[in-house]
Amino acid sequence: MRRLVLASTSTFRRELLSRLQLPFETAAPDTDETPLTGEAPAATAERLALAKAQAVASRFPGALIIGSDQVAFHGHQRFGKPETRENASKQLRAMSGKAVIFHTGLCLLNTATGRSHVRGIPTEVHFRELSDAEIGRYLDKEDALNCAGSAKSEGLGISLMEAMRGDDPNALVGLPLIALCQMLRAEGLELP
Repeated sequence: MRRLVLASTSTFRRELLSRLQLPFETAAPDTDETPLTGEAPAATAERLALAKAQAVASRFPGALIIGSDQVAFHGHQRFGKPETRENASKQLRAMSGKAVIFHTGLCLLNTATGRSHVRGIPTEVHFRELSDAEIGRYLDKEDALNCAGSAKSEGLGISLMEAMRGDDPNALVGLPLIALCQMLRAEGLELP
């Protein structure tokens, strides 16, 4: 079996990948995640997914490397990882009552051949109207400071939402497993 590497230190992505029951390693990509001037959010996510895989490629010759990145946006406003409670509150207020697109870029890079598969998987999330008190109670109970959009759909953050639409529920958490399985099969890995 070919060596499989997840170019991420995200515990969420690691947990998702472990569901496939394939042995894998993780490696921290050193990647500048700043969007390029005029770059569409979807293009940013896909470019960064490829960049993360490429950032660790030289350390893993002959491996299959998975890169992923996510950009959340509404109109021209982007919502990154808030990192502070104040930023999380601002993001949740800005998303209140709106439909936000979480675009997850995914890349599988075969370092033996140089071939890469890159796809974007969007998930539309409709947030309900949120009061400041609801936002405060949510942030008191769940640490969402390290996820784009300040809400974890796999946790209590689901209570902030009205609806979600997308092809893969795992994409919103950070690693679209349906698309990844297709890519892995295209590179010769046998999955059930």
